[in-house]
Amino acid sequence: MAKVPVLTSTALTALPKIAEGKVRDLFEVDSKTLLFVASDRVSAYDVIMQNGIPSKGPLLNLLSTHWFHVLSSEIPGLRTHFLTLELPSSIPEADRALLKNRSMQVRRLKIFPIEAIVRGYITGSAWKEYQRTGTVHTIPMPAGMKNGEAFPQGAIYTPSTKAEAGQNDENISVAQAAEIVGEKYAKRIEDLALKLYATARDYAISRGIIIADTKFEFGLDEATDEIVLVDEVLTPDSSRFWPADKYEIGREQDSYDKQYLRDWLTSEGLKGKQGVAMTEEVVAKTAEKYREAFEKLTGKKWLDAIN
Repeated sequence: MAKVPVLTSTALTALPKIAEGKVRDLFEVDSKTLLFVASDRVSAYDVIMQNGIPSKGPLLNLLSTHWFHVLSSEIPGLRTHFLTLELPSSIPEADRALLKNRSMQVRRLKIFPIEAIVRGYITGSAWKEYQRTGTVHTIPMPAGMKNGEAFPQGAIYTPSTKAEAGQNDENISVAQAAEIVGEKYAKRIEDLALKLYATARDYAISRGIIIADTKFEFGLDEATDEIVLVDEVLTPDSSRFWPADKYEIGREQDSYDKQYLRDWLTSEGLKGKQGVAMTEEVVAKTAEKYREAFEKLTGKKWLDAIN
C-alpha cells in the first residue's frame, strides 16, 4: 500500500472551514459549493478514536464517488451533491498532494437533520431489541427470527437524529422524522432511501457483498424542491458489509466494516469511552477490511485507484 500520512485534522489557508464532522471537514469554496475533505479519523459508538486509519479518508471518498456514479446510472432522475474530484483552483500546490483522492467538491444545500437508516437484515442493536421485545425500532416483527436473517417483509426504514460530533444519535419514529423534516418531504425521503438501498443491495450481492444495513443523508435543492443524496454513501463507515460466501443465519457475521473495531472496544471494556487509542493490530485489521470492501465493490485494486 502506498505511503500516505495519517490525517486526523485539516486546516487550509485558501478556504475557510465551516464545519467538522466525525470524519469529514467542510470548507467553503463559494456560496454554492463546498469542499468535503475526508480525514482518516474513525469513530465507533459515536466516539472518535484518538488515532486514525491510514488511507481511510481517500478510500471513503473514492468509494462514495463510485456509488454516486452507480446509483445515478441505475436510478433515473437521482440527484446527488457530487460535482467533481478536482480541487478548487484556489488550493495552493503545497496542499494538493495531501488533499488528492480525499476531497470532493459538492453542491451546497440545506441538509435534512436526520439519518435515513435502512435495514435489510436483523443484526446489531436491532437484534438486541428484537430479543428483548420482539420489535425492531418499535416495529413488531415476526416471531422466531434469527440473528443475521433478512427481514421477511423486505428492508425497513428506521430513522435517527443526526447528532453533532461528540453527541449520540437517537432513534426516532417515522412520525418523529416527519415532524423534523416536514410532512412534505418525509415520505419522499423514506421512499428514496429504500430505493437506494435496494439498488445498492442488488449491485453489491453480485460482487460478493451483503449490505446488511446502511444510512443515507439528504439535502434539499431549494430552487427546484428536489431531494438530493448527500454526504458519504455506502461506505464501511456508514454500512454493514458482510462477505456473501461466509453468510450464515443464526450467528454474528464476518464483516468488511467497523465491526472489528466495535468488537475490540466491547471486549476491552472501552465501548463509548473517550480518548481511546487503537492498537496497531486493530488499525491494520480495520484498514485491511476497508480495502477488501473497496476492491470487491469497485472491481479496482486499491493501489491502482489512488495512483
